[in-house]
Amino acid sequence: MAVYNRSAAVAYAQKWWNSYNPAFPVFDVDCTNYVSQCLLAGGAPMRGKPNREKGWWLGNNTWSLSWSTPHSLRWYLAGSTIGLQATQVDSPTKLIQGDLIFYDFEGDGRFDHSTIVTSIQGGMPYVNAHTNNSQNRFWSYDDSYAHTPSTRYIFFHVKDNFS
Repeated sequence: MAVYNRSAAVAYAQKWWNSYNPAFPVFDVDCTNYVSQCLLAGGAPMRGKPNREKGWWLGNNTWSLSWSTPHSLRWYLAGSTIGLQATQVDSPTKLIQGDLIFYDFEGDGRFDHSTIVTSIQGGMPYVNAHTNNSQNRFWSYDDSYAHTPSTRYIFFHVKDNFS
């Protein structure tokens, strides 16, 4: 059984928050690709290749939708029972370093953005992200041009053990 190395995931997030690891593709909307790289650096096992609609993986210049798309990774985490798994929690105060937050800026049920928790300050998470690269940003994104009064969030605690 593999263990999620939260420190390694966060160290990767801090190293690459404002640049791009040349070993990986870069997307115009790069948030979930970046979060996936952080998860992989923390030891999360890829699975499901070559099916683009199932699993979480990257390889040979192709990737699963959950590797690169926030809405797809959100659904992958909600249903995964082997490998990379997470539990949805009801509050950002229940997150720790290496956990994930997904953002539905328009409140339409389609999640547009993903971030990784890199620190906890005053009991609240701060996150890193790509697309509009951010480091140690307050989790709510209230200051984002994309934020609206309809913004909804989903909080995922990444399980510490991968089966």
